[in-house]
Amino acid sequence: MTKSNLPANKQEWFFESYIQGSVFEFGPLEVDENEVLEFARRYDPQPFHIDHEAAKKSSFEGIIASGWQTCSFVMRTLVDNYFSPVSSLGSPGIDEIRWKFPVRPGDKLMVRATIIETKLSRSKPDRGIVRTFIETINQQEDIVMSFRSVNFMLCRGSFTGENAD
Repeated sequence: MTKSNLPANKQEWFFESYIQGSVFEFGPLEVDENEVLEFARRYDPQPFHIDHEAAKKSSFEGIIASGWQTCSFVMRTLVDNYFSPVSSLGSPGIDEIRWKFPVRPGDKLMVRATIIETKLSRSKPDRGIVRTFIETINQQEDIVMSFRSVNFMLCRGSFTGENAD
């Protein structure tokens, strides 16, 4: 796999910028314990996410981040580094999400995005479909989470914003 680069200016990223076989790596992102506890208390209040004593007695032997929080970390990373504000049209969903290893406070995560398929939409010729395999990797190089995403991106010629060529 070869690491790739998107154009420097996010305003220039369109469907044509996402090339099948390209690999992008973003990070690191440090997992903060207070954020783990706050997220879990609000959205996933299972004992191994919110209670130090209960977490020590669990199979995880300590506090771990909710898998949904890990998804949130990855989404923020993708929005900041992979999706363009001028061409991203959202996603109909993700497939095959896997939480393979626990994410713990203090972990440093990297996100790897591998473009596995690109194709023009048959029904809407102003956009294309980008399928990406996303992996989240910790500092020990364990793949802690993976999923496949489908995203719609505008084609370059269809952009009608203020900065259009």
